[in-house]
Amino acid sequence: MYLSELSLKKFRNYIDINISLKNGINILIGKNAQGKTNFLESIYVLSLTHSHRTNNDRDLINWDNNEAYIGGKLVKKTGIIPIELIIGKKGKKGKVNHLEQTKLSTYVGNINVVLFAPEDLKIVKGSPSIRRQFMNQEFGQISPKYLYNLSQYKSILKQKNNYLKKIKYNKSSDLLYLDVLNDQLSAYGAEIVKARKKFLKKLEKWSQDLYGKISQNAEKLTFDYNNQVSEKPDDSIDVFYEKYKKKFKEYQKKEIDQGTTLIGPHRDDLLFKLNNKNVQSFGSQGQQRSVALAVKLSEIDLMKEVTGEYPILLLDDVLSELDDFRQTHLLKAIQSKVQTFLTTTSLSGIIKKLIDTPKIFKVNSGNIVEIEGDK
Repeated sequence: MYLSELSLKKFRNYIDINISLKNGINILIGKNAQGKTNFLESIYVLSLTHSHRTNNDRDLINWDNNEAYIGGKLVKKTGIIPIELIIGKKGKKGKVNHLEQTKLSTYVGNINVVLFAPEDLKIVKGSPSIRRQFMNQEFGQISPKYLYNLSQYKSILKQKNNYLKKIKYNKSSDLLYLDVLNDQLSAYGAEIVKARKKFLKKLEKWSQDLYGKISQNAEKLTFDYNNQVSEKPDDSIDVFYEKYKKKFKEYQKKEIDQGTTLIGPHRDDLLFKLNNKNVQSFGSQGQQRSVALAVKLSEIDLMKEVTGEYPILLLDDVLSELDDFRQTHLLKAIQSKVQTFLTTTSLSGIIKKLIDTPKIFKVNSGNIVEIEGDK
């Protein structure tokens, strides 16, 4: 899939633009704070309906305006699909092929994107919450069922945590209601973890191949999903659900004492290992960056395997964080494979050498102008 056109109205510092895009590599060049990242963010928001930079939708709307508009022409194997997202002060509306979607959950998944920004290097060395967010965002794009289960789980988790606080402070004592909430969390939690493990197995396969090329087969990359409920590979969803219920019973007193839910997918972690050693604890900075690069690029192949279409790749100033060796591997991996949007302050020698006939845009104060490739 690829975007042949993109329109922005009152989005961040873009007042009204409409540009044609290349099914290949599109480079946005310009000084900092001119709108390069805003442009990539608009594609990300068009895909997922939320930003990777802010939790406040109001930040996406240009000053003194009430709503922002993002629209694009999406080219897929099945044909050209107009897709639109309107962001207002009271919420968002998504349209696919001119039809308004009743729920944003049915809208998400029409465009698949992979974003790689400097902060994504934290996937390896950052906190467990960053890795959980990584799994939720990427797997939610390719599986409506995962997205639904995750949404239900989060809603029930919020209810349970509020109720645990009431019990803790003697404002309620109905443990039967707590059992009902635990039953629901067990059902959705089992589905989420099973799906995570299924997708991680596929992602691990692609990541191993890419990391082998980057490291010249110096080490073997493996994934280790770390959760608090012991599970056998052949456990059915029903068996895993019962194990969760049992675990919640074991933790009930402790959860009431602390006023919060202590087990579940919202507490799990994903560990990356090289030759069975945790990269976060024992890996060098170079190894950590190589693992992060391999994992992010492997999402491209995972999405192609699951959806049948390659996603759109967004590279936000990531080349500045990688040495020449890793830049080369990144650019070779994407050349002639996926539509890519790459932001940079200058065209380095590696970019000129490895990218064949890119479309180059000059970004200046929210204005975009296509320029010749040799400038």
